[in-house]
Amino acid sequence: MELEPRAEVGVGPWEGELPEGEHWDPELLADGDRRNVVDQYRYWKHDAIVADLDSKRHNFHIAIENWQHDMNIGTVVRTANAFLAKEVHIIGRRRWNRRGAMVTDRYQHVRHHPTVEDFVAWAQGEGLAIIGIDIFPDSVPLETYELPKDCVLVFGQEGPGLTPEVHDAALATLSIEQFGSTRSINAASAAAIAMHAWIRRHVFNQTVS
Repeated sequence: MELEPRAEVGVGPWEGELPEGEHWDPELLADGDRRNVVDQYRYWKHDAIVADLDSKRHNFHIAIENWQHDMNIGTVVRTANAFLAKEVHIIGRRRWNRRGAMVTDRYQHVRHHPTVEDFVAWAQGEGLAIIGIDIFPDSVPLETYELPKDCVLVFGQEGPGLTPEVHDAALATLSIEQFGSTRSINAASAAAIAMHAWIRRHVFNQTVS
């Protein structure tokens, strides 16, 4: 049985008169652009794409603790890129599994903090509210909480969750309402839900009543 050929991603070489502008990449125009980017950025130079994203990034940051090489980090970075987070912060181990990022880390600023104390000092210096996402006795529902515009949403390791140090430093810890039998959802899924909650609140100005 013959397998059908896999459809190629992206676009081939530019057809017609070449466009003018410093943001166009001559090699991509000549050879085609197979990168995982939206159509708006086809044939653009990498630095030009990052510069354009930097001009309109949102005010929220994402942080994730990385004490045991959490496999979710790559997916969190990819989602942060999709929702145009200001930065992603890795707390703990510097190395993280980039496979789930699907090369989006090339377009997303990622900063490392070796300790929770270093991260907290940075956030306070930037005037950012630290918002933990986890299930604690004092957690309040994400669905009804007024997320600050300038904040950093923090996620813990898959399994153990947020460390007590982050919990203590957080302005609030938020939980995501669930209706099935499982006690918790995957950290990457929780991050996507929380980011979208910020987008609804501050981009579309929709609040949950």
